[in-house]
Amino acid sequence: MTSQTTISATGPGDKAPAAPSDPTPSTGLRGHPWFTLITVAVGVMMVALDGTIVAIANPAIQKDLGASFADVQWITNGYFLALAVSLITAGKLGDRFGHRQTFLIGVTGFALASGAIGLSHSIAFVVTFRVLQGLFGALLMPAALGLLRATFPAEKLNMAIGLWGMVIGASTAGGPILGGVLVEHVNWQSVFFINVPVGAIALILGLLILRDHRAENAPRSFDILGIVLLSGAMFCLVWALIKAPTWGWGSATTWTFLAVSVLGFALFAFWEQRVKEPLIPLGLFRSVPLSAGVVLMVLMAIAFMGGLFFVTFYLQNVHGMSPIDAGLHLLPLTGMMIVGSPLAGAAITKLGPRIPLAGGMAATAIAMYGMSTLTSDTGSGVMSIWFALLGFGLAPVMVGATEVIVGNAPMELSGVAGGLQQAAMQIGGSLGTAVLGAVMASRVDSDLAGNWADAGLPKLTQPQQGAAAEAVQVGVAPVAPNTPEAIAAKITQVAHDTFISGMSLACLVAAGVAVVAVFVALLTKRGENAEAGAGAAHI
Repeated sequence: MTSQTTISATGPGDKAPAAPSDPTPSTGLRGHPWFTLITVAVGVMMVALDGTIVAIANPAIQKDLGASFADVQWITNGYFLALAVSLITAGKLGDRFGHRQTFLIGVTGFALASGAIGLSHSIAFVVTFRVLQGLFGALLMPAALGLLRATFPAEKLNMAIGLWGMVIGASTAGGPILGGVLVEHVNWQSVFFINVPVGAIALILGLLILRDHRAENAPRSFDILGIVLLSGAMFCLVWALIKAPTWGWGSATTWTFLAVSVLGFALFAFWEQRVKEPLIPLGLFRSVPLSAGVVLMVLMAIAFMGGLFFVTFYLQNVHGMSPIDAGLHLLPLTGMMIVGSPLAGAAITKLGPRIPLAGGMAATAIAMYGMSTLTSDTGSGVMSIWFALLGFGLAPVMVGATEVIVGNAPMELSGVAGGLQQAAMQIGGSLGTAVLGAVMASRVDSDLAGNWADAGLPKLTQPQQGAAAEAVQVGVAPVAPNTPEAIAAKITQVAHDTFISGMSLACLVAAGVAVVAVFVALLTKRGENAEAGAGAAHI
């Protein structure tokens, strides 16, 4: 038994989803599905790469520009805040003005902002242009999904999304490797300058290949108040998650931002039921598979990004690897995502999303449990097994959840659906880092003093213990200059043991989240509206 809710531009209703207004089959380059996929993949690669590549450049930027630690945090936080807050609104812009136009503007703006960062001589300009990168990236990502949805027929859509997910996974995981090579052998500016030629290629391909597809009943007006309410609520939520480790989860400031966020979402939901053309028709969430897909994306990102956050510290600070070596040790994860994504697309096309999604989250849960058993002496072979299994588990989820969300939305809301998919991933990543970071901090605070005393080390003062705990939370041994070698070895052992204890607990929590996601995956099913966008495709 299936249930379907179709949404018109003015709200819930019984009208079937409209086909694109230009149903003429494409012959040649313009509008060709596979060339369209290549084009959007080049553009999306920039955004995914920038999510991780910049972290490697941050120490060099801090040193070169004389920035504080808080300033450097803003290089990352400003980008993710702008991206998360703008994604759904950007998707709506694509639905209104056409995904080809918004994709081209996004690619151009992202490349120009990247070049401007490379030319910047102050941290203020770097942060400003990073925010612009996030805004233009938000235009680009939902538009890419909207173009794929409109171009590929239903039976090919999963394969296309699989290849699209492969590019995102490879770019995200490959960022630290490429960033390490560029920073080490060129300079930190090259991390941003590399986006300029890539953006130029994406722009040229887009002008030649991309074809505009618009639903006949696409929205004609903008829900300005809805945009303000949703953006404000998203900002308060993401900002609270970013700052909670600094402010503390019990802080009044943290809970004030969270309360304002909840109020903002409530007011947004109230308003959306009354406006003629809402930003997000709430009837969209009557589709159980679509809602399950959004929740699944959040849970997957919590487990993946939250767990992986500590693994990078484990490789570099506990095992003493360079950024390049750490990135190379994550190649099994990257490789399995590259191989697994198109295979997952084929499996989902044949079997539907339910079994591959549930199986993928089960594999993710097992991988996170395996990562909870890592120690300071674990060899590369054992690590590779768990990293490879994690990549194998994530591949069908990245592909399937995306298809479930976008495919269960009407054609005229494909941009909003793409924005929902990306926003869910960004919120999940922020939640994972914040919540699992709190788990790590709690374990370090409870264990460090006892481990320190058991090792026979001199008792720390309260300020010293606070500073030591902050260092241990990222796997760094708080060894003061001129410390005798024997004492330094004991401090290092205590720091690493305490960090690994915290990482193990965080990975177990991530495994638990993945288990919950297995049951959510059972609520998904194939996109009922996927055929609406396929009329113009010619393969």
